[in-house]
Amino acid sequence: MNKALVVIFSTICLDAVGIGLIFPILPRLLEKVTHTPDIAHWIGIMTALYALMQFVFAPLLGALSDNYGRRPVLLVSLIGAAVNYLIMAFAPHLWMLLLGRAIAGLTSANVSVAMAYITDVTPADKRARRFGLFNAMFGAGFIIGPVLGGLLGDTWVRLPFIAAAVLNTVNLLMALFMLPESREPARQRFSFAVLNPLQPLRRIFTLKGLIPIAMVFFILSATGEVYGTCWALWGTDTFGWNGLWIGLSLGAYGICQTLTQALLPGPITRWLGERGAVLFGICSSCIALTMLAFVQAGWQVFVIMPLFGLGGVGAPALQALATRKVDEASQGQLQGILASAVSLASIIAPLGFSSFYFVVQDSWPGAIWLSVIVVYAVAVPLVLFSTRGKSEIRPISP
Repeated sequence: MNKALVVIFSTICLDAVGIGLIFPILPRLLEKVTHTPDIAHWIGIMTALYALMQFVFAPLLGALSDNYGRRPVLLVSLIGAAVNYLIMAFAPHLWMLLLGRAIAGLTSANVSVAMAYITDVTPADKRARRFGLFNAMFGAGFIIGPVLGGLLGDTWVRLPFIAAAVLNTVNLLMALFMLPESREPARQRFSFAVLNPLQPLRRIFTLKGLIPIAMVFFILSATGEVYGTCWALWGTDTFGWNGLWIGLSLGAYGICQTLTQALLPGPITRWLGERGAVLFGICSSCIALTMLAFVQAGWQVFVIMPLFGLGGVGAPALQALATRKVDEASQGQLQGILASAVSLASIIAPLGFSSFYFVVQDSWPGAIWLSVIVVYAVAVPLVLFSTRGKSEIRPISP
């Protein structure tokens, strides 16, 4: 693996550590700032705000990276991430926390740029494996981040945000001194049409075969939002977990995610094909969610974690399939389009899941996991058609 990929994967891992640091303690920080224990809806709002900013800015950052290069866009976004965590570390009011989450959503839109960077330096036949490694590095960050965040948060609820700011500064320095540019910038006249977040989504309809794939991305992203929205609340309500145990449970998920994403996407895709790999992942997730809804003790959650790891093996195959739908010059815009579809789901899903959790919180918190299975069921018929036939490889017009 070349130096550029090492830096990209390290950057993603450090970014995940910074994000994972705050998950175990965000509910307690909201309780402190809002002076009320009923914060499920505020978590949903903050998560949706984060996704809204991703939705608006992911296509813009992807298009800017196509035109001006991946490296400068990544550097600017990393600076913004460090500033965001400092704001959240010392925010005394709710509106400042909301501002911090908005900035975090903007800067995290650089995932589309990182994906495009990998596409630039990777042959088509190796992309599924490297996208799997991309997800594995993100999972590795979640091994360290939530556990460290739980420990630091039990000491001082704002300390994880300071740690996240430091990690993002390290991230920035690595990219500044070690990351080369991956492609010759186009230097074309910039089209302000990319400032319209709905414009990239309309481009999906010009690409035969991309629509069902984008819809699967949309649905799978919606299901993924339930964990960030409800996991800490569910763990506290069901088992009385503190920040450390919430962090340990998320860290266990990170271990399983890292191992499965690093080792299994390639073999499973070769064995089952893209369609089979995605269906395998959905089936594994649904089994794990059913078990999670009925667990009686906290240790049982850790037993279920490997199934959640298997649930993610289809995503790299789906990602690799999407990259073959457009030409090489449009990969940044493609990743921005897919990130926008994902972010659109991530705007809607946290509001829905947090509202549902508020309804079942006192009677049966575990019911939230069964609601995710219902959403997964919608994706199955789309997956069955998403890999049928071949579409023409073509550019995405600005």
